[in-house]
Amino acid sequence: MTANTTVIDQAGTFILGEKTVQRMGYGAMQLAGPGVFGPPKDPERAIQVLRDVIDSGINHIDTSDFYGPHVTNQLIKKALHPYTNDLTIVTKVSARRDEKGNWLPAMSPAELRQAVHDNLKNLGLEQLEVVNLRSMLDVHGPAEGSLEEPFSVLAELQQQGLIRHLGLSNVTAKQVADCQKLAPVVCVQNQYNLANRQDDALVDTLAAQGIAYVPFFPLGGFSPLQSEVLSAVADEMGHTTMQIALAWLLQRADNILLIPGTSSPDHLQQNIQAAAISIPPAQLARLNAMAS
Repeated sequence: MTANTTVIDQAGTFILGEKTVQRMGYGAMQLAGPGVFGPPKDPERAIQVLRDVIDSGINHIDTSDFYGPHVTNQLIKKALHPYTNDLTIVTKVSARRDEKGNWLPAMSPAELRQAVHDNLKNLGLEQLEVVNLRSMLDVHGPAEGSLEEPFSVLAELQQQGLIRHLGLSNVTAKQVADCQKLAPVVCVQNQYNLANRQDDALVDTLAAQGIAYVPFFPLGGFSPLQSEVLSAVADEMGHTTMQIALAWLLQRADNILLIPGTSSPDHLQQNIQAAAISIPPAQLARLNAMAS
């Protein structure tokens, strides 16, 4: 283990399913080629990043078999299999890629079952720790509509022992509540950051239930003015804008688990440093006001 293990520890831990995970995790999406399509230019560098992830004390990796497709899971298997007992790999299903790399819905029962088996094969597992159903009712963001059928398919696969825990992604609060009537939900993965706070109430609801909230796109959707505020605070504190955006998420709620992604060993270490950053009250107030 490196010195960064103690840095990781400063962010604390949270229960994800049955395992205690570091709140600073890692997202594997960027390990695939451009546009999350095809193989990376430098596969050995990708494998090194994954090994650095583990050496840094991270024990929560987010992936999907539709990254590549198949590429990131195969890289994870090559780099890390056999996996340590404390590692939690979370995957997601319900999308596929066409030959041009477009993202298409794949939410039929047959497609979901195939996706679970593909994840098992490419990760080299007999059981997936956590599978998120990503709603594809709207590719670009949460949209109301029933997820009962696809979530029920995953619940059946859970009962068969292929999946240990279930989660949801790109969903509304109503969809979370509806799915909870069918099977327990251990995490929700949505877009959420300093500038996009639509899930504020959902974060708090899940926290009260002991359920993890996993935000993606920590710097996505900022206006120029919001970016200026973030940059100013980052400059004052001597950190990067990404580090401050991640640190803010860690301070926002104890049930928030981070999965920043990178294909760069240096950027990985920069992201990890965010676990040790405490944003003072004055700067925190300025950042909180960005969404208003």
